[in-house]
Amino acid sequence: MKKQTSKLLLVVLIFTLSIGCKNEQKETEHWIKLFNGENLDGWLVKINGYELNDNYNNTFRVENGTIKVSYDEYENFTDQFGHLFYKTPFSNYRLKLEYRFIGKQAPGGQSWATKNSGIMIHSQSPESMLLKQSFPLSLEFQLLGGVNKNEQRPSGNLCTPATNVVMDGKLITEHCITANCKTYYGEEWIKAEVVVNNDSITHYINGKPVISYSNPTIGGEFLDATAEEIQAKNGQSLTSGYISLQSESHPIEFKNIELLKL
Repeated sequence: MKKQTSKLLLVVLIFTLSIGCKNEQKETEHWIKLFNGENLDGWLVKINGYELNDNYNNTFRVENGTIKVSYDEYENFTDQFGHLFYKTPFSNYRLKLEYRFIGKQAPGGQSWATKNSGIMIHSQSPESMLLKQSFPLSLEFQLLGGVNKNEQRPSGNLCTPATNVVMDGKLITEHCITANCKTYYGEEWIKAEVVVNNDSITHYINGKPVISYSNPTIGGEFLDATAEEIQAKNGQSLTSGYISLQSESHPIEFKNIELLKL
C-alpha cells in the first residue's frame, strides 16, 4: 500500500513539474506586436506607380482596431497593387494574424483578384522596389475566399513572385501551389500563421498546417527584366526579408498581428 502511494505521489509530482515547465516556457515567449491597433506607425506603404509612402486614395488605414485595405476613394482600380511593409526584416520567426474579406471588390478589379490578398514574407525591401512594380520579390502566403458555392478556393496557398522553392525534394517553379485547406465563403475572421525555421517554412490556417516548403531562392519568370540588381541575384538563397500585407482590389481587414522570433 505504501509503495502504491509513493508511486502515485511520484506520478503527481512529475505531472506537476511538466505543467510548470510548459507554463514557464509560455511565459518566457516574447511576442512582438507589429500593429498597435491605433495607427500605422512602423509600417511603410508602396503602391504600384507611386512613390514610397504615398498612400494613394487612403488605401491602407486603421479603423476599429484593424488595418483596413479599402477602395472607397477609388473611382476605378487599374493596376494600383499595393503592399504595406513592416519596417524591420526578419529571418526565423512565427508570424500570426487574423484576416477577413469584407464588402465588394473595387470597380475595375480583375476577376482573379476577387477575395484575393496575401502576406508577403522574405520580401525585398520597399525602398528597393521600382516605381512601377506590382509585386515585390517575395514568398506569398496567399489568402483566398470562396466566391461561388460550388467552386473550391482554398486559402493558405503559396505564390512565388521572382522566387522558387523545394517541395518533397523537387524544385518548384510554378507560380502558385495550392494548399490543403478548406474554402471560407463568408466574412468570418480567419487565423493565419507562418512558421519560418531556418530554410523550412509552413503555412497554417486556423491552427492547421496547409502547406510546407523549403530552400527558397531568387528566380523564376516573374523577375522584372528591368530590375538588374534582382536579376543579378538569380539562384541566391532567401534566408530573411520583409513582411508585407497586400492590396489587390478586394477590401480586407487584418488584426492581432504578432511575431515571435525563433
